Amino acid sequence: MTTKKLGIYMDHLNARLMDWTTGTMETSLIASKFNHEEKEGTLEKSESLMHNAEKHEEATYYKQIAEVIRNYSDILLFGQTQAKNELYNILRADHRFEKIRIEVKPTDRLTENQQDALVREHFYRR
Repeated sequence: MTTKKLGIYMDHLNARLMDWTTGTMETSLIASKFNHEEKEGTLEKSESLMHNAEKHEEATYYKQIAEVIRNYSDILLFGQTQAKNELYNILRADHRFEKIRIEVKPTDRLTENQQDALVREHFYRR
């Protein structure tokens, strides 16, 4: 059986998904709906409303990524923010992900070429 491999370079706004299952890089993007304009508009209303909206959008964003992850057996979460750790904790608390190998790696800001190289190198070693 082929191990389905996925690298995810992410922050709180975007997740770049890199499928390395076939040995060629297939990429896609998931973007959080909570963008800068929405944040400013909500800030004018109230801080607690903004916080609630942000948490709701963040949960939706993580859920979208999790739905993709369910189709893979080996995951690398990486990036420079805490988003990868937050997603990892959500996944670990959900029994549907217990058979999926998930690794978390902190990195600096990386170009797309650097992201691709890191994913290739990570899965090549397996």
